[in-house]
Amino acid sequence: MAERTTPVETLSPWWRNSVILVLVLGFTVLIWIAVRSYQDAPPIPDRVVSGDGTTIFTGADILAGQQVFLRYGLMENGTVWGHGAYLGPDFSAEYLHTLAGETAQAIARQRYGRDAGELNDAERETVAAEVGTLLKGNRYDPRSRTLTFLASEAASYRQQIRKWRDYFSRPTNDGGLPGAYISDQRELEQLTSFFAWTAWASVANRPGKPYSYTNNFPYDPEVGNRPTSDAFLWSALSLIMLLGGTAAVLFSFGKFDFLGWQGKGEHIHPQMLPGATTESQRATIKYFVVVALLFLAQTLVGGATVHYRVDPGSFYGIDISSLLPSHILRTWHLQLAIFWVATAYVAGGLLLAPSLGKEPKGQVGGINFLFGALVVVVVGSLVGEMLGVRQMLGSLWFWFGHQGWEYLDLGRAWQILLAVGLVLWGFLLFRALTPARQDPERREIASLFLYGALAIPLFYLPAMFFTGTTHFSVVDTWRFWIIHLWVEGFFEVFVTAMVAVIFYNLGMVSHLTAARVVYLDALLYLGSGIVGTGHHWYWTGQSAVTMALAAMFSALEVVPLTLLTLDAWDFVKLSRGKCDVCNKPVSIPHKWTFYFLIAVGFWNFVGAGVFGFLINLPIVSYFEVGTMLTPNHGHAAMMGVFGMLAVALTVFALRQVLTDEQWAGPERFVRVSFWGLNIGLALMVVTNLFPGGVLQLFDVLDHGYWHARGPEFLNGTIPRLIEWLRMPGDLVFIAAGAFPLLIAAGLTYRMMRSRL
Repeated sequence: MAERTTPVETLSPWWRNSVILVLVLGFTVLIWIAVRSYQDAPPIPDRVVSGDGTTIFTGADILAGQQVFLRYGLMENGTVWGHGAYLGPDFSAEYLHTLAGETAQAIARQRYGRDAGELNDAERETVAAEVGTLLKGNRYDPRSRTLTFLASEAASYRQQIRKWRDYFSRPTNDGGLPGAYISDQRELEQLTSFFAWTAWASVANRPGKPYSYTNNFPYDPEVGNRPTSDAFLWSALSLIMLLGGTAAVLFSFGKFDFLGWQGKGEHIHPQMLPGATTESQRATIKYFVVVALLFLAQTLVGGATVHYRVDPGSFYGIDISSLLPSHILRTWHLQLAIFWVATAYVAGGLLLAPSLGKEPKGQVGGINFLFGALVVVVVGSLVGEMLGVRQMLGSLWFWFGHQGWEYLDLGRAWQILLAVGLVLWGFLLFRALTPARQDPERREIASLFLYGALAIPLFYLPAMFFTGTTHFSVVDTWRFWIIHLWVEGFFEVFVTAMVAVIFYNLGMVSHLTAARVVYLDALLYLGSGIVGTGHHWYWTGQSAVTMALAAMFSALEVVPLTLLTLDAWDFVKLSRGKCDVCNKPVSIPHKWTFYFLIAVGFWNFVGAGVFGFLINLPIVSYFEVGTMLTPNHGHAAMMGVFGMLAVALTVFALRQVLTDEQWAGPERFVRVSFWGLNIGLALMVVTNLFPGGVLQLFDVLDHGYWHARGPEFLNGTIPRLIEWLRMPGDLVFIAAGAFPLLIAAGLTYRMMRSRL
């Protein structure tokens, strides 16, 4: 008699179909927004002329000035329209406020025969109203593509060339740039032309609208820049979306109690035991050693970067601005963060793929080749960025030096090599997962794992859609496809798939539960996050339609982050569970992996959920973007979520290749690292980033955005004290967090090699 086989239970096809529907609808809207960004972007005139028709500067000068801005890495010093670094000013806001002051002075002398500072209150109000009326007027002629400047605007342009020359003259002026950083007269003229255009777009009313091209950003009452009615309206309506979305998801979780990591009636036991690894899995450990090394390097340059905020002229008595200027340190801080986190995910995928499928022939060779390629990209791009900002690469600065766009600073050639490396990574995963995709039980989870991985090189492509001369508004559109959609969207889904594979291999959940959670997280993250990407574009030259859509969907991003508190509790229960069928205990040797995953749940709710929602409402973002509340969210979310996930994968890999006896040594350092990283990050937030951000927000409300980003506020007694209070958190994070992790990784690699 033929043996009967029990058919493998499968998920409803509605899970897959729902994710596909979300992707189609979400990207339809997002692509439409991207197309509109080309149409709605502030126009770049062919000529800017004075009242008598004399050319002041040209559109070519504006684009050349943008290239000066990028070539010198100034987006890692200050911001334009709120986006960039926080060591220097917001260049657009500072130019605009200086223009307003000089226009007010000209009007005061013409109308009253006195300086603006000598006027009484009534006279000042009259002058301020006239300044706003004049600067809000849009004198751009689309037919001739000519922009006409008032006499005060033309005079301010000429005077501000000297202002910016002085700004770049000393490290104490510019937040730690090299001395006499930009001194070429022609480059200064072009750079000032770019700043003048960004300021004009910030204040001149969009045709047919009562607000500027940047939706009246930055906040500066002296030029009539105040929040628009759209900012108030869509902030209020987004709260309704949040409440409705939360209610719907909580109802679903209450009705369908099989949602989440806890399944029902599943016979599960470990399939992946520590110490029992393949050759290719052991080959990934060198990746994790590099992860720990890059992580430590990132924390060190991050600490040095923060020091420039309190003492830009010296590093404890030593002027390091000529050797390691602030903008290259901040560049490295961001790039190293991306590199070590992404390397951990790449290595994690290579480690887990054979546990689902098989060990393909030649896999170790492919892993070693990819490792070498990644080292070349990391080292080459970091060195190139230094050479680029020092103007040592000539016309090749864009390709091999510092591309200039924050988060995407590495040269275009390094970007291409990185994308090729990710494609090779996907091929290695495909080879290892092919047998699993032919097995009825493992097919679903293996396919999700593979598709999540392949989405990563695919959605890195928008990084190639622009150059140094592409319109600034258009670049910010594609730039945040990478910063938000690539990282916070598809990396998040892939990491969920990796965690699901880990739990499945450890015998903690069935294939049904693992696949269901991946689908559920994809629905929740992508359903809100695809269109929610637009919350970065409120003030970058896009229309109010973008604000409306982005605000509504961005509010929904809080819903899945809130549910991660349930994940954290599930992780605790899973690590102490028993089999639902045979009631035998399920032994889980990965204690510290679970601890880091619990930390991910906490920081995702606090950093991404609470702090993210705090700044995502348009009316809050209007006053807040570019203040310390932005890195407050960034540190708590980037390190607390993606960083802790990367560390969790690292700890999992280190534990997996060692026996119980061997693990006792590295475990001591992992324990210290867990508490050091979490306590250090909490201290950063509580003592520095959050209170400093709140104080800066108050200053924006009281004096205007330009003032809160300027030296008068930043050099104040309390802001400087708050910056110094950052030191204990940094020291704990580095000495008790990153450093012990590197020791644990090094010990593991040595022990593993000694067994071969």
